[in-house]
Amino acid sequence: MELRHLRYFLAVAEERHFGRAAQRLHIAQPPLSRQIQDLEAEIGVSLFDRSPRGVELTAAGSVFLTHVRRIFGTVELALQETKRASVGETGRLVIGYLSSLAYSGIIDLVRAYRLRFPTVELALREMYPQEQLEALKEGRIDVGFVRAPLDDPTIARQCVRSEELVVALPSEHPLAARKRIPLALLANEPFVSFPRQRGPGFFDQIITLCRAAGFSPRIVQEAPLLDIPSMVAAGFGIAILPESIRQLGRRGLSFRPLVGGPRTSLLMVWRQDDGSPTMEGFIAFVRRVGVPKLRAGASEKKKTASG
Repeated sequence: MELRHLRYFLAVAEERHFGRAAQRLHIAQPPLSRQIQDLEAEIGVSLFDRSPRGVELTAAGSVFLTHVRRIFGTVELALQETKRASVGETGRLVIGYLSSLAYSGIIDLVRAYRLRFPTVELALREMYPQEQLEALKEGRIDVGFVRAPLDDPTIARQCVRSEELVVALPSEHPLAARKRIPLALLANEPFVSFPRQRGPGFFDQIITLCRAAGFSPRIVQEAPLLDIPSMVAAGFGIAILPESIRQLGRRGLSFRPLVGGPRTSLLMVWRQDDGSPTMEGFIAFVRRVGVPKLRAGASEKKKTASG
């Protein structure tokens, strides 16, 4: 039994007439009649009651018609899903991200992607940058978002967002009176930082900036990136952070840009050898849409937080 036998049966069942069914199928009537007879012989039951006025389905034929329609519905769905998979509109992506990147537009990006590609299954995994790189190489995630710099030839990357670095200070700190702060003025300040192993690239960028200004930062307290603003507000020290951290809206803080405007880049990273249509579609979407910038509502929070 082949799909063409089922197609012939469906035409006769819907037209209730061999002549009209033959015209619909663009074949002669005698070959159509023989195909239906062969089908009935293979199944072992009569599917039609034939009369000079036309044909009617038998009880067995009615049951068979229900299943044949389901078969063609399944075949059509399979064709559609196959075509969509070939252009990256279906599949599954596991995305690694830093919790602090929720304030960098990543969540808005994922939301926009889900609206555009609702049949792609997304799974989010919160991971530190080094964990993401290891998970990429091991195939546990498909794409990640980390901060530059990154030096690994096996990992492809795309800069999706660049933002200014700012100094987080307690609101009453004397340097908060400045519009921009020369980095050298932070030489004697205690620093609050995240542990290097959680993000060596970004950590080293901050250390390099400080050494270029003539000092090595005196780190007195380590904490996860999202907890650093609270530590600064509590008076443990100052911190150099991405501007998007302002969206936390923490009270008791001032955020001031640095003289010279040093910046940090947010990278989308994936395996060099990952050529799956779903992955390629995601990369193309991110390149086209980009990571949304801070919304107006967040700007109001920034003013409150910066005093």
